[in-house]
Amino acid sequence: MVNLADALMRGPRGRRLCLEYASRTNEAVRLGVLWLGKEPDPNPRVRRRRLIGDVSHREEDPTYSGDEVAALIEGVDLSNVSCDIVRESLQATVDFAYYWQEPDDDDHVAAEPAVRASLWRVAERLATAIPELTADRREMQWAVEWPSRSEAAWRETTPFAALAEWAQAQREGEARAAREGPADPHANVSGMWWSLPYTLLTTRGSILDALELTEDFLGWETAAVVPVEGAGKTLEIRSPEDWADLCREYPMEVTASRRHDWFRVTGRDGRWVIPDWQRVSEKWDAVHLTTLGYLSAATQLIDIDKEYGSVIAGWGPDSTIWLTEAARKLNSGREQWIRPKNDWHWTRAILTDDP
Repeated sequence: MVNLADALMRGPRGRRLCLEYASRTNEAVRLGVLWLGKEPDPNPRVRRRRLIGDVSHREEDPTYSGDEVAALIEGVDLSNVSCDIVRESLQATVDFAYYWQEPDDDDHVAAEPAVRASLWRVAERLATAIPELTADRREMQWAVEWPSRSEAAWRETTPFAALAEWAQAQREGEARAAREGPADPHANVSGMWWSLPYTLLTTRGSILDALELTEDFLGWETAAVVPVEGAGKTLEIRSPEDWADLCREYPMEVTASRRHDWFRVTGRDGRWVIPDWQRVSEKWDAVHLTTLGYLSAATQLIDIDKEYGSVIAGWGPDSTIWLTEAARKLNSGREQWIRPKNDWHWTRAILTDDP
């Protein structure tokens, strides 16, 4: 039986979730994390300058050790876990998932040995506060149509055609990167960093997850949410090992095209693979990444064998990609959602049926 706290602490996103919760419920922890993470971060962000706020006027910056921050985390009151703060923490965890640069400041802090050890008790409490943590794909699913043509591509082509186009693009991109790109992983270049076809139909188990838990979010303020009915064989990705097994069974090498971005994320200089989704579709209709699978595996190196590694990149928690025509948009139930500028809270606007 999987120990949920152990699984959460395996991955950078799971550790970040725990750190976010501790920081959002205890001001001393927030400031300790802020200052401890100041030096290790190679890419300081506007976010840090904003968070420093009223303490930035000090003549000398305070200093914290990992042990000191760990001691602060040990003092966090976990007697009553706030579901709202858990949700905010999960949202921030997804929002700060990067696959094209080094991990950010708080990810560095969460990886500090002493801090990591202190987060175990937080993980134990949060594992019981997220009911959908281990849920497999639900029967009812939701797809989002963002105000962008690319996001609606799944409605304009068949999965078979989309996968064929994707596979060809991957082969051509890999060959071009091998021919023209620098072999040095430190080189300041970037390219394709995601590990699944983004033009396929992607669904989530809840509307709010579909809207709020979106990596690399582009700031849209309106969205249409569409109910999707799906059947067929679904492969569940519940752990890094599940992803590794999929890569071993259907490998597609992407070393040249992912080398630089994934080196920044993981620090690994080696060969890379992702699943060949076109071949995966010959056996499976859909592949679902559970919330725990995401938190335990995303934004980190997943060893495939002695020569190859992989990364789950560009895939949110409790998210399903549909590889065949086993899923269809329902004829009714379309919903329009909006959010105020600079606010992450979405609200239902108008209910309309598809024409």
